[in-house]
Amino acid sequence: MEGHYVGQQPNALTPEKSPQHRFGYTLRELRKVRRFSLRGLADKAFMSHSKLQKWENGDRAPKNRAEVELIDSLLRAGGILVDQWERIESPVPASSRVSVSTAHVSEASVGLASAASQQSTSDHEGIFVPARLRDGSVVFVALDRRAMLRGGVGLGAAAALGVGTPAVASPSALPGLKRPARSAAAYSGTPVEHLQRVRRLLIDNDNLLGPGRAIAATREYIEDIKRLRQDAKGADRHALMELQTQYAEFASWLYQDLGDFDSAQFWLDRAFQWSHTVADTDLTSYVMARKAQLAGEMRDLVDVVDLAEAAQRMARPRSRLAAVARTYEAYGHALRGEPTDSERAIDDVLNSLDLISGDTTPWGVWLTAQYVEVHRAHGLEVLGKHAEAAEIFTNAIESLPDGYHRDRGVYMARAAVAHAGAGSPDEAAAVGFQALTVASDTGSGRIVRELARLDKALVPWQRQPEVAEFRTHFDGLLAHES
Repeated sequence: MEGHYVGQQPNALTPEKSPQHRFGYTLRELRKVRRFSLRGLADKAFMSHSKLQKWENGDRAPKNRAEVELIDSLLRAGGILVDQWERIESPVPASSRVSVSTAHVSEASVGLASAASQQSTSDHEGIFVPARLRDGSVVFVALDRRAMLRGGVGLGAAAALGVGTPAVASPSALPGLKRPARSAAAYSGTPVEHLQRVRRLLIDNDNLLGPGRAIAATREYIEDIKRLRQDAKGADRHALMELQTQYAEFASWLYQDLGDFDSAQFWLDRAFQWSHTVADTDLTSYVMARKAQLAGEMRDLVDVVDLAEAAQRMARPRSRLAAVARTYEAYGHALRGEPTDSERAIDDVLNSLDLISGDTTPWGVWLTAQYVEVHRAHGLEVLGKHAEAAEIFTNAIESLPDGYHRDRGVYMARAAVAHAGAGSPDEAAAVGFQALTVASDTGSGRIVRELARLDKALVPWQRQPEVAEFRTHFDGLLAHES
């Protein structure tokens, strides 16, 4: 655990702000995951504690490559920190690079997105895309949007990722037009009620259209709420702060689905911090459970179970949120190769569903038997029980209601991976094709990550016509290292 030191406190870094902030943020996250205190890591590297602290806080960039390489080695970062340091020292136009990282998209690493994503500070200058490197691996990277429009990315990738299409129709996207201050008299209800309806609309559209079109709008509304809070008092100010927290959690989800785990972590951290200011224990518990979910998606063997258990301790006993966290804990046990613990956790949640049906919290209302079974399948696939996982995923796909377009694509992609693991390449390719369509519609990085795993799993059958056709079309969705 990190020690407490008198003096300078860690900065709340915004990783999109600059390469220097991205480096500091990634260094801090990797250090925590590897369970080093700041002083402990400094001692291991034979450097001063204050120097390492300034690196982490984004106050000073490293000057010595050898020191960066040593820290990278101690944290088992696989070159991530060296790559990010090079972007501080010698900025390279985004249009002329993809990534120097060779990590495969399906590898378990807290730094996967960090290695590949150098998100532009402007949604109109850069875009987060999947790309294939020369060695065949797939990573997520930030490329210059204008260069892509000049032909830097294939038409399939451009269409799938909305290149050339504004993320949202908003006043700030129009040159010379300043976003006006919000007036309470302009709404039939209160501004809070209006922004709650907007959030609901964004959530509904996310499953149909994917994350890319909603991110810019969500972040703008967070800034709007901050401005409203400046003049609000009492209950109104409290309600706005709670709404700001909810928007931050949703921003994290959008980045998670996009495949930008670094930004997803950033916004979850903001949501967790802000939730404490409104003393909403359910919301705080939910955000902690979401941290466990994100750790599971990143295949972080260290944090996922610990975060899920922490969320359960924070939640009301025998509540829906405790069951949500227990569901994510089950997947963490599967990642750790603990099938008995994983199955026990899933069964506990299923047995609790009737008891929690009357829980009035607005969080986790989607926790149904079907949702829990999908997580069972996710764990079974990790544990190598591919045929069982494929059957559960197939049943879940068939019973999904209309409107869950992106979720259907995620389930299809995971089912395809399970079919490949079960030795059914034709079925895997056929289901993968369907998931590819949804990935093209939504730009969901979660689907693309699963399809990258499928692409790799199908290599032994690459000469079969159905498999070859899928892999060709999947390759057409990707940017390529020049």
